Amino acid sequence: MILPGPSEDGTSGSTVRRPVITAGLVAGGVLVALLVALLGVGIAARGTGELRIPGAGVTTALRVVVFAALALHLGELAGRRLARTDPVPRSWAVAAALAGATASAGQIGLLAFVSGLKITSVYGTVDGRLLLVMANGFLLAAWCAATSRPIRAVAPLAVVVGAEALRAHPEQYTPLLGAGLTVVHLTAASLWTGSLLYILRTMWLRRDDPAAARDVLTRYARIAGWLFAALAVTGTLSTLRRLPVDVVFTTAYGRVLIAKLILIALVSGLALTARRKLRHGGDTATPARRELAVLAVVVLLSAVLTVVPDPHWISTR
Repeated sequence: MILPGPSEDGTSGSTVRRPVITAGLVAGGVLVALLVALLGVGIAARGTGELRIPGAGVTTALRVVVFAALALHLGELAGRRLARTDPVPRSWAVAAALAGATASAGQIGLLAFVSGLKITSVYGTVDGRLLLVMANGFLLAAWCAATSRPIRAVAPLAVVVGAEALRAHPEQYTPLLGAGLTVVHLTAASLWTGSLLYILRTMWLRRDDPAAARDVLTRYARIAGWLFAALAVTGTLSTLRRLPVDVVFTTAYGRVLIAKLILIALVSGLALTARRKLRHGGDTATPARRELAVLAVVVLLSAVLTVVPDPHWISTR
């Protein structure tokens, strides 16, 4: 077997190829995510007898952008406080907030297209008004991120989370309870995913000082357990409210939720592995990166879950 030798500039072939491989994996992951977003609702609903949702694929893709924008921005705000000192990664908050605003506005345009209404008429609907609030909230968050006090973006981002929670729970009974559960669930999920990404970027910048890198991950690990607990409690309560037992396997909502729960179990195992290695001085970056990758898929499935039909309509109970 021939091992890669050093190149002319003194770097090994494997070191040179690593960024190329990483870029290829990221591009492949983005392509797969796009396909899941565009086709996921249709695949999940196949054979269930549920009505087709117009524009489901594009809606899911736009909602993925909204969730990713929240995770990136909220995660950066929390991660910057966990990092405490320089060096810290370059801010992505403005770009994330602008992407969230664009995706929210895109949903308004899509709603007008599939409903045949004018944009001004869409603003008169509940969904249209909430999406408009979300778009403006993201724009204000982008402005805050560009100022010398980026922490001010917490307020408009909280408005975005609240509007999304109200949009996701239009049910006739106890909608405020469902919205409250979603506020906690979405906030915890965004902080878990976004903060982990920011911490991994920080650890890369501090790779020459392993002790400092591990300290950052240790501070993150202390809050991650509470975030997981919040996700578990609110997710369980929301599932009990929205998913009748008799249609768990026969609805798109139930199928996507089962897949999401399997991934949550997997990401929990990866998180525990990373924390165990953190205590015993082992490699923590690899399981943490895998944890982040699975969390990204969870975010994708969460977007699909917000688009599939409400399972109560075909429950036999």
